Amino acid sequence: MSLLLQANKTPVPRNIPLALPLPEWLLVIILVLSFLLHILFVNLMVGGSILTLWAEIRGKRDSDYDVFANELAKTVTVNKSLAVVLGIAPLLSINVLYTVYFYSANALTGFMWILIIPLVTVAFLLTYLHKYTWEVMQAYKSLHIAIIGLAVLIFLFIPLIFLVNINLMLFPEKWGSIQGFFSALALPNVFPRYFHFICASLAVTGLFICWYARRPNYPVEQLFTKWTRYDIIRIGYTLALAASTAQFFFGPLLLVTLPSKGIGINLIGVILTGAILALPAMWWMWKGLTGARAHIDRNFWKVVLFFSLTVLFMASGRHVYRANALEPHQKLMAAQTAEFEKQSKEAREGAAINSAEGVKENGDAPGEAIFKANCSACHAKDRKIVGPPMTEMVEIYQGKQEDMKHWILSPGKKRADAPQMPGFPQLTDKQLNDLTIYILSIQ
Repeated sequence: MSLLLQANKTPVPRNIPLALPLPEWLLVIILVLSFLLHILFVNLMVGGSILTLWAEIRGKRDSDYDVFANELAKTVTVNKSLAVVLGIAPLLSINVLYTVYFYSANALTGFMWILIIPLVTVAFLLTYLHKYTWEVMQAYKSLHIAIIGLAVLIFLFIPLIFLVNINLMLFPEKWGSIQGFFSALALPNVFPRYFHFICASLAVTGLFICWYARRPNYPVEQLFTKWTRYDIIRIGYTLALAASTAQFFFGPLLLVTLPSKGIGINLIGVILTGAILALPAMWWMWKGLTGARAHIDRNFWKVVLFFSLTVLFMASGRHVYRANALEPHQKLMAAQTAEFEKQSKEAREGAAINSAEGVKENGDAPGEAIFKANCSACHAKDRKIVGPPMTEMVEIYQGKQEDMKHWILSPGKKRADAPQMPGFPQLTDKQLNDLTIYILSIQ
C-alpha cells in the first residue's frame, strides 16, 4: 500500500513532531464518546427542524399538527445549543489526533469550510425568529413556514460540508486532484454517507418524540384537541422504524462505496454486530405499532438501549475504518518526518563547527553552513524539496542580491503548490550577505 501511495504521487507532508497531550488510546475514546454526544444533538436539531417544517405545513389544515410543530420548534433551539457546545471536544480531539489530515481537508475545501460560521449563525437566528413569532405570525402562515423552511435548507447543507471534509481527510491520495468543495463532493461515498446521516437524524428524532410524549407530566390533553398520547408516540415510532429500515439500504451502500483500503475483517465485524443489535429494537417498535394501544411504548427503554449499542458500534466502526485507511500514509509521513529531522540535525551540527568568520574547517564557502542550517530542509541545488531548487533562485535573483536579501527577511507567497516560506529576521547582515553570495554562486 505504501508503494501504491508513492506511485500515485500522493502528497506526503511532514508531521508536526509534538508529543500528544494524552495517551493516544485515551484521545480515541474521548473522540468516539464525545462525537456520539455531539451527533445526538445534531441529529435532533436536523431531524427536529425537518419534522417541524412537515408538521407546520400539515397544520394549515389540522390544528393538532400545528400544535405539534410548535412543540417541536421549542426543542430545536435547545438541541442546537447543546450540539454546538458538545461539538468542541470531538473537534479538538480530531485536531490533535489527525492534525495534518484534518487541516489539509479544510484547506482544500477552503471557502465552504469558512462559510460554516455565517451559515450556522443565520440558521440559528431563523430558528429563534420562527420560535418566538409563532403567535404573531398566525395570519402570515406561509411566511412563517418559509422561515423554518430556509433554516431547514441551511441545516441540511451544513452537515454536508462537514461530511465532505471528514471524508476528504481519509483519502490523501485524492488531495492532488481535488479542486475545491464541489470537486470533493463528487467522491463516490459522500452522498451515501450524507443520506445515512439524514436517516439517523430522523430515527433519533422519532425516538425523542416518543420520550417527550410519554412523560407523565406532559399535558397532552391541554395542548391537543383530538390527539392522544398514543397518537404522538405512534408518529415517533413510525418515523424511527421507517428511518431505521432505510438504513439497511444506505448502510451497505455506504460500505460498498468506501475505498477498499480501509475495509478489513475488524471493520466488517464491528458493523455487522451493530446492525444485528438494531434488529430487536426494530421488532419491538413494530410490535408496539401493531399491538394494543395501551402497550405501544412497553419496550421503549429496550429500544433505546439496543439502538444506543448499535450507534456505539457504528461510531467505533467509523474510527476503525479511519485507522485502517490512514495507516499506510501515516507510516510514509513518519518516515518523511524522520528524514527531515535527520537532515535538520545534520545541518545544525554542521553550522556549529563554523569558524567565527563563517568558514568551516573542511573548507566550505562562507554562507554554505548558514544555508545548511536554515535552508536545506526545503531547498536543494537542482531538485525541488518543498521550495524551488537553488538553480531556479539564481535565475530569478542573478544581479539582484538586495532583492534576495529582502525576500529572505520577509518572504510572501508566490506558488500555489508550495507553502509560504517563513522569514529569517534573526540573520545578521553579514550572515545574510554570505548566504546570498553563496546561493548566487551556484552553477
